[in-house]
Amino acid sequence: MDRESVCVTVDSIGGLTALLKTINCGDLGPEHVGEKVTLAGWVHRRRNHGALIFIDLRDRQGVAQVVFNPETAPEAHETAGSFRGEWVVQIQGEVAPRPEGTENPNIPTGAIEVVATGATVLNESLTPPFYVNEESEVDELVRLQYRYIDLRRASMRDTLILRHRVVKFIRDFLDKRDFLEVETPILIKSTPEGARDYLVPSRLYPGQFYALPQSPQQLKQLLMVSGVEKYFQIARCFRDEDPRGDRQPEHTQLDLEMSFVEEDDVLNLFEELYTELVEEVTPQKRLAKPFTRLTYEESMKRFATDKPDLRFGMEMADLSDLAPQTEFRVFQGAVYSGGVVKGFSAPGCASYTRRQVDELIDFAKSRGALGLITISLNGEPGLVSDLTMDQVRSAAARFLTLEQVKEIATRTGANVGDMILIVAGAAKSTNVALSALRNEMGARLEMTDPDDLSLAFVVDFPLFEYNDDEGKWDAMHHAFTSPKEGFEQYLETDPGCVIATCYDLVGNGVELGSGSIRIHDRALQERVFKVLGYSAEEVQQRFGQLLTAFEYGAPPHGGMAPGIDRLLMVLTNRDNIRDVIAFPKTQSAVDPLFGAPGPVEQSQLDELRLAVVGVGDPATEESAGA
Repeated sequence: MDRESVCVTVDSIGGLTALLKTINCGDLGPEHVGEKVTLAGWVHRRRNHGALIFIDLRDRQGVAQVVFNPETAPEAHETAGSFRGEWVVQIQGEVAPRPEGTENPNIPTGAIEVVATGATVLNESLTPPFYVNEESEVDELVRLQYRYIDLRRASMRDTLILRHRVVKFIRDFLDKRDFLEVETPILIKSTPEGARDYLVPSRLYPGQFYALPQSPQQLKQLLMVSGVEKYFQIARCFRDEDPRGDRQPEHTQLDLEMSFVEEDDVLNLFEELYTELVEEVTPQKRLAKPFTRLTYEESMKRFATDKPDLRFGMEMADLSDLAPQTEFRVFQGAVYSGGVVKGFSAPGCASYTRRQVDELIDFAKSRGALGLITISLNGEPGLVSDLTMDQVRSAAARFLTLEQVKEIATRTGANVGDMILIVAGAAKSTNVALSALRNEMGARLEMTDPDDLSLAFVVDFPLFEYNDDEGKWDAMHHAFTSPKEGFEQYLETDPGCVIATCYDLVGNGVELGSGSIRIHDRALQERVFKVLGYSAEEVQQRFGQLLTAFEYGAPPHGGMAPGIDRLLMVLTNRDNIRDVIAFPKTQSAVDPLFGAPGPVEQSQLDELRLAVVGVGDPATEESAGA
């Protein structure tokens, strides 16, 4: 029989010709009772019940139970006796209802089983380094080294499927709205955008280098000048940053740009996109609608961060004006040195023990605070107006009057039975510590439901922030962000007061993406570059192509670039970005599976006219230190 005739006689799955199975394990149901089927997959579990052998067979779609009876199918039963976990096998059989009382309501296929008539071992397996059939804790380095096994686990499989569905929904949504998906180059010129570039040496031009894009920022703006008008891309981006738990050396983002738009046009589009995406792809999520909009100033004032978790309260209170009125030198010193005194109240926490308070103090210090002042208002829950000094427990109590304590309690929204947490110091470090402490208390007090999803836009960021270490202005987002109308006049005289037409999308305390209305005028762009300290030569070398394009009819344009990885983190309630990426790097930017980065052959270096000066093997070093 020739190949063509074979293909004609087999069944199909999902529109594809299937030579080794006729149906997926997870697709079986009562409607298939009486049908003869061929399954193929991995041995998930094996159980001997006397003469009968039961196999849970797993493929991507799910798990199905197979029973082997030595009386009806002795050869298949003998073969099944050799099965071990994670062996790849093929099974023929007939779908039957499970005997009454043996159904498993916890799995979709729990009402049926397959009575085996034949079995074939397609490939054996070594004993895996960890269990696939249970969600046990496994050292992350081991998981990444054997990622092909880790991805077999149900949680990881489901995450990959969800990721596919999210990206497909985005593509379909934008296609219906006349966006064009355009691929932009991976090998480009080094044009630093805040992080270090990954450099790629050129063989044809020794001493010259490409760079991997940190984002397609200039390229998408050039597409707007090109008349594309509506562009998007599921873009890979590369940033050589210092290790952080929520970042990877390479990440995926939805890169989007539109011409002839204003800020509200972009925000409204993304609110529509994310609302429909969540309702379609993760309908179990309770999405707060409409999305909250906060100014940067308001967000910092209320939550001490520009990426607040809005699922719970515990808002901040500025106590700086009270400091000089107290006898507490910690408060006084912070204000007199140009810092702030801020805090919030944690409901029902007045009963915290000394040990619990010390844990919070250590936590605040680990986040950059010099210390933490706690004020516990002891007693049965009640109004602050009835508070007495005997009910106040605090290291600062002897430096505060009862009226000052009541004022602090009123501002922070505290009642009797609550604990007030206060940090004093430089504004930036104080905000960082308080924001982290607020999130920590929200978690400890279980104030959030994992199925609640609160998305918000934070708008009106400053265009610049001052870099004290280098004594210069940096772009808060990036150099291509347009000043808000009317603020251009302050670029040279007072850069710190310039507000940008810039916005962030925040979800459950995670920054999901940033965007802005871009500069499309050469003269204005050059003014911004000058504030950032670029010389005319640097501007021409790094950005000349964009500036030249602006002189050929650049339309007003803007966009946003939310991260796909971080969105998946929020949708799956993960706190580790590596759990939503198929093949991630470690937090130290090492790939344990391939052993990358690693050395290359000397001939390759010679061809590129490069030399390596005494360095170790990062992959080996990480494994040794694990």
